[in-house]
Amino acid sequence: MSNQMELKRTLTLWQVIFLGLAWNTPMIYFSVFGVAYEGSSGLLTAAYFVAVLAVLFTGASYAIMAKKIPVAGSAYTFAKKAIHPNAGFLVGWVLLLNYLFAPIIAAITFGIFLHAEFPSVPPFVWIIGLIILLAAIATRGVSSSANISRLFVILQIIFMMIFCAYLIYGLVSTGGAASLTSTEPFINVDMSLPVVLAGASIVVFSFLGFDTMTTLSEETINPKKTIPRAIFIMIGIVGVLHVGTSYFVQLSHPNLTIVDPDSAALELMGIVGGSLLRSVFITVLIAAIFTQGLASITSVSRLLYVMGRDSILPKKLFGYVHPKLKTPVPNIIIASIISLLAIFISIDNAIRFVNFGALSAFFFVNLCVISLFFKNKTRRSVSQVVTNLVCPLIGAVFIAWLLALLELPTIFGGLLWVAAGFIYLIYLTKAFKQPLPDAESTEKTEEIPEKQAI
Repeated sequence: MSNQMELKRTLTLWQVIFLGLAWNTPMIYFSVFGVAYEGSSGLLTAAYFVAVLAVLFTGASYAIMAKKIPVAGSAYTFAKKAIHPNAGFLVGWVLLLNYLFAPIIAAITFGIFLHAEFPSVPPFVWIIGLIILLAAIATRGVSSSANISRLFVILQIIFMMIFCAYLIYGLVSTGGAASLTSTEPFINVDMSLPVVLAGASIVVFSFLGFDTMTTLSEETINPKKTIPRAIFIMIGIVGVLHVGTSYFVQLSHPNLTIVDPDSAALELMGIVGGSLLRSVFITVLIAAIFTQGLASITSVSRLLYVMGRDSILPKKLFGYVHPKLKTPVPNIIIASIISLLAIFISIDNAIRFVNFGALSAFFFVNLCVISLFFKNKTRRSVSQVVTNLVCPLIGAVFIAWLLALLELPTIFGGLLWVAAGFIYLIYLTKAFKQPLPDAESTEKTEEIPEKQAI
């Protein structure tokens, strides 16, 4: 491979974590608060807790695959090497739905909240301005993105801690300190499991950053160790922040009423801390949306690059890396143009399509671990059976359940996208009479001894 086709390996553990957190963006909790609150019928704490359980099993599967196959491409590469190149193509195709809609969500949210603060400026002006700025920074390189992301992610975490402090102070000052140890937000007699699971199928969007971290394997120093560690650290940070914030919100405002789901967080800030907290919130949220958009553009450009490098997409365009910048500039431009769809669609629809793409990919990554387990004929210990068979099986069932709970229009739209990919696969393989362009050169799966498996 020529130098033009190589990505630069510079990322450290915490840079990878901050890029994952930037894609996840802790403040996404507030960006989707209204949609999540309505989707879970107010049972946010339980919904987020169930989502954490779901992604922990799947996160473990991602960690295993990232250690065995430390190559960019995420679920696409994992399925291609562990199951079959055709399966890998379809997984990559459905994963594109997740990655293409992620920067769209950032742009929509940016437009919604800034328009709420400056009504005289149309949302599309903010959306276009953000997309141009993100593209300009993303072309400069992934290290620049990581360094910018670190500062803004820390700022978000500090704000969420301050917000929780406001809620705790409100409880204590009104004589509700005793409720701080209540288990009501997690489980109570009026709680409905189907409603909680439906909420979890929406809020799982808040935990998808570990997938993006695996797209950075070829730009990460010692990816076999770094990526698995980063996955669990990121899930832990996001889980504590979102479950904890939901817990205090439910304790403080158990009968919260939302007027506008799209900007519900602004209503919440006004209720909790008045105009001061609302003003600080807008400032931090703008920074959060910026970092999420930057991480999203970075990640989708890498996935397109890997699919282009494999000749799944036109190689000259999608597999090109700028010789000086060492970034896939054409992919960044293409993703930015697609992100202009943010002008025309709602945040609710965008989130649901991201979830369809991500959950579908999660399901197959669990299957990848199971597939490699059965391909490896060596003798296995009980712990290896649990880690490489039982846990991914639980993860696959859990994710399939959440997929089934998505709304029918979302499932129908997602299946149409899959059908389009299947038609394209038929074209690429000449009706399955020949392998995919990269199938003959696909490297053998990089196995590690079972005793070293996570």
